[in-house]
Amino acid sequence: MLATRSRAQLIIIDVQEKLAPHIAGPAAVIGNCGRLLRYAQCLGVPITITEHYPEGLGSTCAELAVAAGSGAPVFGKITFSSLKDEAISTRLRKLKADGRDQIVVAGMEAHVCVCQTVLDLLQERFHVLLVADAVGSRDAAVRQLAVDRMARGGAEIVSHEMVAFEWLERGDIPEFKDLIGVIK
Repeated sequence: MLATRSRAQLIIIDVQEKLAPHIAGPAAVIGNCGRLLRYAQCLGVPITITEHYPEGLGSTCAELAVAAGSGAPVFGKITFSSLKDEAISTRLRKLKADGRDQIVVAGMEAHVCVCQTVLDLLQERFHVLLVADAVGSRDAAVRQLAVDRMARGGAEIVSHEMVAFEWLERGDIPEFKDLIGVIK
């Protein structure tokens, strides 16, 4: 399945100030989440951002908040799976009902909140694209276990560049020129 921008939505899960420094390779994960946000902003793909226990883990990393813009909703949660939070699940399901049945997923931690959210999304028949270079865990080996598990569960494993080029579809549109510097 190719990522299709008219069918897509993006969720960035728990990339928070106090959690991010403990993730293996945090700069790459945060940078690639930022790229995804900029792609979505440029191409009109709806964005949802979650924060797990923000009182303890802080808010979304500042550079991602800037990349998301002021219109992207941010939801605090205490559940590990975003779909177990009523406000988040209502938003994701409404977007799906409006034709956005593909959900591009990135964030932290791969083996906890990301994995549980992905498995629940798959159970609800969303088409899930997990952006492997934009998910992280404290331990790289545990991250890989989680990615493998989500793939076995039915998630498509992609990179941020795959998402960008699939959403763009062609190289002769103004958005391509706008995003090529972000992609690389």
